[in-house]
Amino acid sequence: MTSLYTLVLRNSRISDNLSSVDFSKFVNLNYLDLSFNSITGKVTPNLLNLNPLEFLFLGSNNLSGSLPDMISTSLTTIDLSYNMLSGRYPSWVNMNNLHVNLVWNNFGIDNSNNSILPSRLNCLQRDTPCFDSPSYSSFAVDSGGSRPIRGSDNSIYEPDDASLPVASYYVTDSTRWGVSNIGRFMDPSNGSYIIYTSRQFTNTLDSELFQTARMSPSSLRYFGIGLKNGMYSVVLQFAEIFFPDDETWKSVGKRIFNIYIQGDLKETDFDIKKQTNGKSYTVIQRQYTVEVMNNFIDIHLFWAGKGTCCIPEQGFYGPSISALSVSSYGSNGEGDSGSQRNSTISRTGLVVGVVVCVAVLGFLAFAGAFVWRQKRRRLEVEMEGNTNS
Repeated sequence: MTSLYTLVLRNSRISDNLSSVDFSKFVNLNYLDLSFNSITGKVTPNLLNLNPLEFLFLGSNNLSGSLPDMISTSLTTIDLSYNMLSGRYPSWVNMNNLHVNLVWNNFGIDNSNNSILPSRLNCLQRDTPCFDSPSYSSFAVDSGGSRPIRGSDNSIYEPDDASLPVASYYVTDSTRWGVSNIGRFMDPSNGSYIIYTSRQFTNTLDSELFQTARMSPSSLRYFGIGLKNGMYSVVLQFAEIFFPDDETWKSVGKRIFNIYIQGDLKETDFDIKKQTNGKSYTVIQRQYTVEVMNNFIDIHLFWAGKGTCCIPEQGFYGPSISALSVSSYGSNGEGDSGSQRNSTISRTGLVVGVVVCVAVLGFLAFAGAFVWRQKRRRLEVEMEGNTNS
C-alpha cells in the first residue's frame, strides 16, 4: 500500500515565490499547508492538479493573479482566503463535495460570473461590498446557538449554527455579519466544530449563551458587514466547556490561541481556563475599543501552534468562543434595531427623570407652603396676645 504524506509549514517559508516551486517533485502528498507564510506569486495549474493531493491550504499569503480553470479530481478542500487573487471565479468553485474558501481577495463581481458565485461571497471581498450604504451600528452572535437569545445587556444574540467544515464561510441573510472557518481536525477527521454542554453557569445572567461554542482547529473569523464608521466596543465572551476541571487526566488539556481585531494583536497565548483560575464552565469576557474605518470589522481567533493536541482527544486544540457583541459609541441608531433600542431606553430614562423632577418640585412647593402657613399662624397668635395685654 502506498503511504500518503502530510506537509505543514507555518510561518516558515518554503519559497518566497510560489510560482518558482516545482510541485511535481512532491510525491504521495495528500495534505499541504503553506498558510501564513507571506508567499507571493500565482497559483499554478500544476499545484491544483497534484495527485493525490486532497487538502490544500494557502490562506493568508500574498498570492495574486487569477485561478486556473481546472483542478484535480482528488482535491476536496482548498483554502485561498486572505490573498490578493483577482479575475473571475472559475467554474469549479461550486463543484459538489468541494470545500473552498475564497474570502478577502479581489475577485470581480459582475453578471457574467454571478451565476457561479458562492452565496454572498461578494460581501467578503476586499473592494466589492454587498451593501448600498452602511446601515448597522451593532450586532451580536451566539456562537453555536440555534435560536435568537436576548442577553442581559438587552442585545439580541443571533444564532450561529451553520455547518462550517474544513474551509468554509457563512454570511447571514441580512448581510449583517459573517463567519469563516479554516482548519481540519487531524484525528478524528469528523471532529465537531460546534460543542455543547447542559451545565448551568453561575457567574453570568446569560447561562444559555454559554451552553454552545464554536471551535476551530486553526483559524476562526467573525466579520461585521456594512457598519457605520466610528469607534466601537467589541465584547468577546468565552467559557471552557470541553476540558473538564476535575481530577482526571483529561483536565490537563490546554486551549491556547491569539486574538486579533482589525489585524491588531490584542491577546497572545490566550488561555480560557487560565483566565478563570483553572475552572471550566466559568464565563470570562474581554472588551476592546476599536475603530471601524471601511464599514467592516474583522475579529480573528488563531491557533498559533501552542496548547495540547491529544488531550482529551486528538485535534481539539484550536480557538473557541461562546458569544460576541459589537456596538458603536454615539450612534444615532438609523437602520439599527440595537441602537434604536438604546435610543428608546434613553427616552424612557428622560421621561422618568422629568417625572421625578416634577415630583420633587411639587414636594418642595408643598413643604414651603406648609412652613409659611405655620409661621403665619404663630405670628397671628403673637399679635392676638399683644392685643389682649
